[in-house]
Amino acid sequence: MRKPFELAGEKILADHRRIIDIPISMMSDHTPATLSVQVIHGKREGPTIFVSAAIHGDEILGVEIIRRLGQLKALRRIAGTVLLIPIVNSFGFIGQSRYLPDRRDLNRSFPGSGKGSLASRLAHLFLNDVVSRCECGIDLHTAAIHRNNLPQIRVDLEDKKARDLAEAFEPPIILNAPLRDGSLRGAAGDLGIPVLVFEAGEALRFNEYAVRVGVAGVLKVMRHMKMIAKGAAPSDSKKPRKIPVSWSSAWIRATDGGLLRVRRNIGDFVNKGDVIGVISDPFGARESEVSAVNDGLIIGGATMPMVNQGDALFHIASLSETAASATSIDAIDGEFESNRLFDDDAL
Repeated sequence: MRKPFELAGEKILADHRRIIDIPISMMSDHTPATLSVQVIHGKREGPTIFVSAAIHGDEILGVEIIRRLGQLKALRRIAGTVLLIPIVNSFGFIGQSRYLPDRRDLNRSFPGSGKGSLASRLAHLFLNDVVSRCECGIDLHTAAIHRNNLPQIRVDLEDKKARDLAEAFEPPIILNAPLRDGSLRGAAGDLGIPVLVFEAGEALRFNEYAVRVGVAGVLKVMRHMKMIAKGAAPSDSKKPRKIPVSWSSAWIRATDGGLLRVRRNIGDFVNKGDVIGVISDPFGARESEVSAVNDGLIIGGATMPMVNQGDALFHIASLSETAASATSIDAIDGEFESNRLFDDDAL
């Protein structure tokens, strides 16, 4: 029998799971604030990984991914330990805000300090009590407010271990993203812990396709790490897909203010010079075309028709048309039709 897993002074026995509430602070109305972690401690030896969401409090799609993960049959018998943290930034989550009450971005506050600002203290607690206990992690995000993202993994492609995990996830596309100072991924990287960033969907919204890609991807990573049995993740019995990899991307910004009419959608391949949107004034007296600046796949975009000069409109990952064809939604979604991953009450 494995030794118990210890977290915040609590012991979780092998082949058991428990939700541990780690104290953060007292809120202004005298309500205790905690970081809630579900520990799933397997019966057999294996790695420890974390899956986190809502570092930005309005990015709720990852919360649903983690809820579904916790209901899966595959996680009832695992090798190793899984730490599920559906809401890291509970302050922002309650206020439906990306930020903490002091307007700080938690994902620019790592590694933090036990004596710093609220954001710094929370970053320090999460990094030292949870992340440092793990071999790797998956951090779930969405686009910012009024934007939408195609499901994608962002990772430092120069890090072989991180890239291997990203390829195991099998997202529609992998995007190169060097480590950034102040980010969870950067601070974990300094500790030698690779972290995948999953980006998909919109803030304050659910997207069923994005949720399913996220759930399946986490299972595939666990399968890659030999934490769950073969057949417990989609496409285990199929030939792995060749995942498109983009080393660079570019945002196209509005050259004028007005109302945006979108001509091409997220997931579409475009060639340099293609007209992908039109901006007009409310009278229709003046119009300006928005054109692609490179060949590639649209992986993100604005959802608000009202735009100001300089607003980010379309995010295009540089890819060949042949590589982009591997992102077919039908091919990915088909993995769920023949695979009984979910209990009926998990969806």
